[in-house]
Amino acid sequence: MTPPHQLSARMIQNFTGESNLEPHWGYAYRVIPCKNDAGSCAYLDAVYGAHDRGMLYTGIFWATILGILLVWGLVRRLGGAADGGNASKYELPLEKQNLLTGEAMTKPREVSRLTRMGRAVGATTRRYLLSSKGVWKGVFGQVTRLQVLILLILVGYLTIWSFVGIVYAKWITPVKGQPEHVKNTRTSLGPWADRVGVLAYALTPLSVLLASRESILSLITGVPYTSFMFLHRWTGHIILVQSILHTIGWVIVEARLYRPQPDVWEAFIAQPYARWGVVALVLLVLLWVGTFQWTIRRTGYEFFRKAHYVLAMVYIGAVIGHWKELQCFLVPGLVLWFVDRAARMVRTAMLHYGYIPSQGRVGFAAAQAEMKLWKDEKHGDLVRLDFEHPQKAWKVGQHFFLCFTEGSIWQSHPFTPLSWPVEDGKGTVRHSYILRAKGGETKKLAKLVQDKLAGALSGKAAPTTPVILQGPYGESIAEGVTPDVNVLCIAGGTGITYVLPLLIDLLRDRNMNPGRKVELVWAIKRSEDVEWVEPEMEELRRLGAAHGLSIRICVTDENGAKAAPQATCCGGESSQEDDDDIKRAPRTSALRESSSERGRPDVTAVVKDFVEGVAQGSTRVFASGPPSMITELRNVVSKCNSGSKVWKGEDRFDVRLVCDDRLEW
Repeated sequence: MTPPHQLSARMIQNFTGESNLEPHWGYAYRVIPCKNDAGSCAYLDAVYGAHDRGMLYTGIFWATILGILLVWGLVRRLGGAADGGNASKYELPLEKQNLLTGEAMTKPREVSRLTRMGRAVGATTRRYLLSSKGVWKGVFGQVTRLQVLILLILVGYLTIWSFVGIVYAKWITPVKGQPEHVKNTRTSLGPWADRVGVLAYALTPLSVLLASRESILSLITGVPYTSFMFLHRWTGHIILVQSILHTIGWVIVEARLYRPQPDVWEAFIAQPYARWGVVALVLLVLLWVGTFQWTIRRTGYEFFRKAHYVLAMVYIGAVIGHWKELQCFLVPGLVLWFVDRAARMVRTAMLHYGYIPSQGRVGFAAAQAEMKLWKDEKHGDLVRLDFEHPQKAWKVGQHFFLCFTEGSIWQSHPFTPLSWPVEDGKGTVRHSYILRAKGGETKKLAKLVQDKLAGALSGKAAPTTPVILQGPYGESIAEGVTPDVNVLCIAGGTGITYVLPLLIDLLRDRNMNPGRKVELVWAIKRSEDVEWVEPEMEELRRLGAAHGLSIRICVTDENGAKAAPQATCCGGESSQEDDDDIKRAPRTSALRESSSERGRPDVTAVVKDFVEGVAQGSTRVFASGPPSMITELRNVVSKCNSGSKVWKGEDRFDVRLVCDDRLEW
């Protein structure tokens, strides 16, 4: 029987006409019976035994991941059904509300002990794992303890599978055709190096899954795809470490432990699979270096993204060339990547392909967005885009990727719509976006608006630009916000787009509990920045007047001057409030809008006072802003949670934070 080409990696085996080849999944065939010396046969037993157990362990590894996803998906579906069934118990009918005082005459019904226990466990988990205190930000970035804990569990799990099931021993064996004193030293280093290499292969499809925008993981878990980027990056780090250890192990074996040298090393490195291994490692190192922030800053994000795609695909091809018997892990990674790209194209086509009235034909047409510009040389110009597009309404909190074709058709960037998603009678939905022009495509767009305004013959018509949409992506942030849940929204600058649609959506609910507490805190650079979202703010004021919405606007940089705080009331008299109003618990009987002194709001005091002022129900904090603000919010929200108090019925200590993860890219 002619031995397959893969036997070249195990040339110590003795092939004779009477030999049989024993297949081993993902590895070289083994010759049986073994006719080498006793030491070599024992070594081969250890090698093939370690590999077979390693393949079993990778199966257990993936079975664990799939099992977790299955349980998570089932719990999410069953939990969603349960929430939907119980939501009505918190909705107080209008006839049972005191319309004069705005206070509920009845209290929410008591929840079951099982539900209360679940909330208490959730509050306890958030208290200890939501915070980022103790996390080494220089290594992990702006992440929570929970994210680091998941990473440590993954690393620990892989470490266990890297070492178990291997026979640790040393065998001194003769070398055929060499003097008796020339001996090979065979150790468990080779089987261990193979094990970590197999695990690196097994992690490849997981890395692709974690990076997919059209995320299967998000579909199952409900977690936004952006939340998986932390694990994607660290999975890449783990694969690199495993690959380096695999390479070092076999270099020591082939260049040091085997004899005679340098003949053994030269014969080894001349083999195609060894050379492909070197190529794969070089590509992996380039991928890793390309992810550094200083590399991205110097080359540009778009170059990084496209280079990352190309290098990743070539790397997968190289590792297939290195050891194609394990392509069962690599081909799925390629398939997942191409499915993700194809799904993105399908999304775009579904949004833009249709009947074009102006041309009287069916085809692909970009949306024409009206543009407005606010000049701000210090902080960056602000551009607002408004257009209507035929499509179904998206969910509150979802975002789109926008491509500005007059700048580049090869780039798209994520933006959250400012507008409340609702279809009009014609089947179209209004899109509104605001974006800060700091560099790249947004800077080009601001320059484009300025040029069009300067070149316009008449100032009556607003300049327009074609926009191609892709999306929507993400999950609804309004899901599960029942009428008894108190809502605090905190936004910094353009982060107002994340929370405004949510507030409008909540305030339009006629069954809203009048005892609910709702507040908006918005930090802006200049007082005139309110003009960005003036139509939406007017709608918010109108709706909030009947629900006791509190609006606080904090001006952080008024050309170095201290901005005087002001307050206006809807349906009531005006009143002056002191400079540290942002630190006091708000009233819920009227709509108030104020500007605080120069500087960022004390979000720690805002959250604590809000929770302390809650009469009943749990609290959700929705936030969008700079990473430093999100980190501070995570720390204070974690402290506000108390599982023991929730178990005793004090639901206000059940506090959850929902933030715009895209800002942490």
